[in-house]
Amino acid sequence: MERHPTMSPESFCEVIPVSRETLDRLCRYGALLEKWQKKINLVGAGTLRDLWRRHMLDSAQLMAPIRALKKEKPMILDLGSGAGFPGMVLAIMGAGEVHLVESDQRKCAFLSEVARETEAALTIHGSRAEDLDPAMIPGPADIITARALAPLDRILDYAEPFLGAETVCLFLKGRRVREELTKAEKKWTMQVQNITSLSSPSGTVLRLDHLVRRSSGNKQ
Repeated sequence: MERHPTMSPESFCEVIPVSRETLDRLCRYGALLEKWQKKINLVGAGTLRDLWRRHMLDSAQLMAPIRALKKEKPMILDLGSGAGFPGMVLAIMGAGEVHLVESDQRKCAFLSEVARETEAALTIHGSRAEDLDPAMIPGPADIITARALAPLDRILDYAEPFLGAETVCLFLKGRRVREELTKAEKKWTMQVQNITSLSSPSGTVLRLDHLVRRSSGNKQ
C-alpha cells in the first residue's frame, strides 16, 4: 500500500526547484527509461509508477550536500550506476564532472542514449566498480556516490582507490544502514552523518568523510 500520492514532475519541482530546461531534460530521461524498460530490466518495474519520487527525487536530493561543499566543479564518481541513479540525474542537474561506472553493456548503451538526448556532460566507464582502473579517473574523487550497489563495507572497498583526503561519500541507503555501518566501522574510521531521505521515510543519505582504513581492516 502506498504511503503517499504518486509524485508528478511539478510536485518534484516543489521539493527540488529546477529550471524549466532542466525539468524538460529529466522528463526526456524518464521517457527513455520507460521505453528501454520494455526491452531490458533497468529498474524494478513497480517503481516506475512513482518514477519521480522513487528515482528522480531520490537522486536529486544529493544536490544539497554536494552544493554544501562549495566546489566549483566537483569530480563525482558514481559506482554501479545501473539505469543512472543517482549519477545521471546529477549530471543533468549540472552537479559537476560526473563519471558513471557500470559493467552491464546494455545499460551502458542506455546511459549513452540518455546522455545524447539530454545533452548531459559525463563519462561512462563500462567496468565493474572493483575492476575500474584508477588511471581512468582524473585524481581522487571529490564525491563518490552509490545506490543499491552492495553493503557498505564492500562499497568502501570499491571506493578505496579513488579516495582522497577531502573525498566525501554520499550513499543512498535503506533500513539496514545501522547494521551496515557497524560492520564497516570494523574496517574503517570515518566521520558519519545520517541525512533523512526526502524520498522515503525508511531511507537515509549516508554522508561519510575522513575515511581511513584501520590497520587491521584488510580486504577480505
